[in-house]
Amino acid sequence: MNNALICTKRTELHLLKPVHAEMLLHYRVENKKHLQACEPKRSPSYYTLEQVIESINYNQKQFETGSSFNLVVMTENNNEIIGLCHFSNIVYGVFQACNLGYSLAEKYQGHGYMQEVLVGAVEYIFNELKLNRIMANHLPSNDRSAKLLERLGFENEGLAKSYLKINGQWQDHVLTAKLNPRC
Repeated sequence: MNNALICTKRTELHLLKPVHAEMLLHYRVENKKHLQACEPKRSPSYYTLEQVIESINYNQKQFETGSSFNLVVMTENNNEIIGLCHFSNIVYGVFQACNLGYSLAEKYQGHGYMQEVLVGAVEYIFNELKLNRIMANHLPSNDRSAKLLERLGFENEGLAKSYLKINGQWQDHVLTAKLNPRC
């Protein structure tokens, strides 16, 4: 797994592929409780290898059509997935935009990993895909994401009421976006 798409000081970002299935399952199981408050309600099957493989296959098809870009964040020695970063709803034409989503393993929180990862990933999206806008949304109570996105140059664009169904309940979200300085 030496073919990193993006390298940062401490991590490598790889396109999500079947070779990552076991590690992705471990990431999901290990961080189930940690991520529960910020993700959709998950069925027990979400934490099975069969469902992980199914989601990887689906993500590969989305990548092939150009509508999604799913990355796994790995340690330098590629023996562990420590986070996920995905750019979805990619639209070209007059919009040239996408949505950003991300998560980081609980044990890596508070050490600057996600900022490091997103600096590299956002740069890649702007330089290689030439998109004009990246949108990222977060729960109003998620101070950690709010501060991270602000440090990365994402600007607050408002509040969307009952925007996403998170952990079984419709939740408001703060809408943010970052514009490509080269467009």
